[in-house]
Amino acid sequence: MAVGLETGCRRGLRDQHPLERPAASIRPVDTRQMDEHYLIGLAAILVIGILARWVAWRLHLPSILLLLLAGILAGPVAGFLNPDELFGPVLTPFVSLSVGVILFEGGLSLDFRELRETGNVIFRLITVGAAVTWALAAGAAWLILGFSGELAVLFGAILVVTGPTVVIPLLHHVRPKGQVAAVIRWEGILNDPVGALLAVLVYEAIRAGSLATQAEEAGIQLLDATLVGLGTGIAAAIVLLVLIRYYLIPDELQNAFSLCMVVVAYTASDHFQPESGFLATTVMGLVLANQRRVAVRHLVEFKENLRVLVISVLFIVLAARLSAEDLHQVDWRAWAFLAVLVFLVRPAAVWISAVGSRLTGAEREFLAWMAPRGIVAAAVSSIFADRLAAAGVEEAARLVPITFLVIIGTVTLYGLTAFPVARRLGLAEGSPQGALFVGAHSWAREMALALQKEGFRVVMADSNWYNVTRARMAGLPVHYGGILSEHVLEEIDLYGIGRLLALTSNEEANTLAALHFAGIFGRKEVYQLKPYAGSEAARKQVSPLHLSGRILFGDEVTYDYLAQRFASGAKLKRSKLTAQFDWKAWRNKYGPEALLLFVVREEDGRRRLTVSAADGRPRPKSGDIVIALIGAAPAAPSASSSEAAG
Repeated sequence: MAVGLETGCRRGLRDQHPLERPAASIRPVDTRQMDEHYLIGLAAILVIGILARWVAWRLHLPSILLLLLAGILAGPVAGFLNPDELFGPVLTPFVSLSVGVILFEGGLSLDFRELRETGNVIFRLITVGAAVTWALAAGAAWLILGFSGELAVLFGAILVVTGPTVVIPLLHHVRPKGQVAAVIRWEGILNDPVGALLAVLVYEAIRAGSLATQAEEAGIQLLDATLVGLGTGIAAAIVLLVLIRYYLIPDELQNAFSLCMVVVAYTASDHFQPESGFLATTVMGLVLANQRRVAVRHLVEFKENLRVLVISVLFIVLAARLSAEDLHQVDWRAWAFLAVLVFLVRPAAVWISAVGSRLTGAEREFLAWMAPRGIVAAAVSSIFADRLAAAGVEEAARLVPITFLVIIGTVTLYGLTAFPVARRLGLAEGSPQGALFVGAHSWAREMALALQKEGFRVVMADSNWYNVTRARMAGLPVHYGGILSEHVLEEIDLYGIGRLLALTSNEEANTLAALHFAGIFGRKEVYQLKPYAGSEAARKQVSPLHLSGRILFGDEVTYDYLAQRFASGAKLKRSKLTAQFDWKAWRNKYGPEALLLFVVREEDGRRRLTVSAADGRPRPKSGDIVIALIGAAPAAPSASSSEAAG
């Protein structure tokens, strides 16, 4: 399978099966050497993909950008990797199934409850907005790129898709306030099957010979594909839920069986109606995520890990398929087309779709500045470019390199500017200083109130209804539910929140919460109480630096230690240090039993919060505000907990 007609002709003799070549060219084949060649190629794809992600993490760059660059270097630049030779005719089905798994994982992240406020604008974005994007992108491809009318319409349909695999990590990084995050997430996930369906309908019309005369048939096919995709996705989800609910699948097979069901749903739907499989897998994930009878958290975690592997492999494979000739197709017209997509097409689609919605002006502007393309655009363009090239459409060879330019350009632009733009619009806070408290028991509430009085935003989370009601009565924002629940990142407004403090009596829950939020706040700003020395959590915690967050307040400060001190009458004390009453004087006054908790410092006109940790105690100076636990001599930690939380 070739990227384009020219590429296919150029590779034709090289990629021919030995039995199809002229007799003079047939030579003995070293089977062992061939096996090693394929093994090295497959191993290289996996290793390069994971290393590219690691480098992206180290450099704080969008991972997709590094994956694309690595694939281009390994493929057309170095000539080391040839996915067509490695996979042969299996490549297209492999790409399609992989995208189906990615869309299933995306559907698992959608919550119908978010539609109460934003359902209207989301529906218009995936209908009216998709139509506007399709029409304007097609027009720009015809006028700027010089595509034929039919190919321009196909390219416009492909570019309807956005990139949830790029958008969702960006949203976790930016943490915008308001409803805009939910809108972007829903649009990004639902637009992928919509764009894929539009592309296949246009392709079928082109293959039939006339785009203009196939409109009615295309409409019927769209309806059929929608019904088949919806029906198959819902049926597959119901079957899986019944099997799990009635314990017909052992726990150790549930993840593997769910993956099997995703593959079956995609294949069955695609068999009955071509290219409806993407919709089927998206709907299957959506149904599983929004039912309340069967716990599917373990499926979500498994698919998240699988998605990382699949995306890494796909981007390396698709980028490596480019050729040097493909890269030469990227000229000034391609760059002009990219500019039109960013500065005209996307803003027009958003503003038309948002008419009459509840989105603020700032939210609309941010939404208009967030349309990166991702793996689905790359996969769909590669599939249809191959099919059209095989049918003799020579200019189809330009689809893939220009699509990759759009992906690289939008990922780079939006990835580097999303946070500054959100901050300028007042939707995100640079270096957020607030705190998310896991546990809303009495002394955790006192700490949260102390920080709130200093002007920091705090949010509490607890599954104990008594603690939740007490926190609300005290005027503290609080989330009722487990911090590890499926939708916690969407349910809790993390605007202005920059760190986690896990303060529950459940030591395993503290560790899991720290691990869960390390990817959101970074390990530097994830804190938990030290497990009691005799507890199961402490015995299992072989490597604290690897398994948990930073230890709060001190090496000997456990939940029971704090609970006993507060029960004995200890109070939080706020002190303002001055030149006369400095840190040394403060320690002399309150003695060694005083436990430093927080330091508030004024820097560059902003208040900054520092949390006292066992591996990094702050050094307060004149002008700082010190919040500490004063009074009641420290008690030895005990093995019991007096108050349940979290």
